[in-house]
Amino acid sequence: MSPKERGFILDSAPSSGAISAPRSSLSVTFAVWNALFLREAVARLSATRGAWVLIVLEPVLHACFMLLLYSVLRARSVAGADVAVWLVLGVTGYFTVQNVFQRAMGAVDANRALFAYRQVRPVDTVIVRAGLEALLGFLILSSLLGILALLGHSIIPDSTLEVMLAFIGLMLCALGVGLVLSVLSDLVPEAGNLMMFLFRPLYFLSGAIFPLAAIPVQYREWAFYNPFAHGLELFRGGFFSVYHQAPEANFEYLFGFAAVSIFLGLALQVRFSNKLRAQ
Repeated sequence: MSPKERGFILDSAPSSGAISAPRSSLSVTFAVWNALFLREAVARLSATRGAWVLIVLEPVLHACFMLLLYSVLRARSVAGADVAVWLVLGVTGYFTVQNVFQRAMGAVDANRALFAYRQVRPVDTVIVRAGLEALLGFLILSSLLGILALLGHSIIPDSTLEVMLAFIGLMLCALGVGLVLSVLSDLVPEAGNLMMFLFRPLYFLSGAIFPLAAIPVQYREWAFYNPFAHGLELFRGGFFSVYHQAPEANFEYLFGFAAVSIFLGLALQVRFSNKLRAQ
């Protein structure tokens, strides 16, 4: 290193007596979220060879199988909607929801070593994981819709605002469930396994592969205790103005469930924060 370069480094380095201004708690939180997001993204997409392919392949295979089934039945539309777009919206939307709350549920246990840093809280890992899965789901959905557009299908939503609100509501509900399960599954591991068993029928009860309007009225109200059923119906209804949406679907229940579940999840995170760190 030349004397000139050495002199420049010495002049630009802060003096030992200089005191940097303390950062606000909000800036620290965003810095932690940014670092966790990059860490989770690298781990998620490079855990195994072709990990990103497997992320995309699951919803694609399900959508293709159901599209083949509807083609055999000679159905080109479902409740007035284009069957291909309808299936991609439902299947990809459901798998995004499932990935959000399942991955959020295991966030505390997977990042336990990071709790040695006092800036990292258990709730941070849950929120970041949920955000990453929501982003991946959105990118996969956009890519699949782009492919359908190249094949001649109309993918322009009739109500963009309703589509955005439905997707946000779905992600918030999944985040709320993930926050609650992340605490329960860590404190009582059997509870996590039990909840995953109970959530398996949601694939059918959420209307991912068949229209909920086809369920008889006397049984349909039971299906709509499920907030994801509201979200997927509203999501599809925003895309197709001609879609015969089940009348029980509404935004009030969707966002009401999201608010209650997130509040409960955050309360549990605060109440058991020390136990989650010490487990």
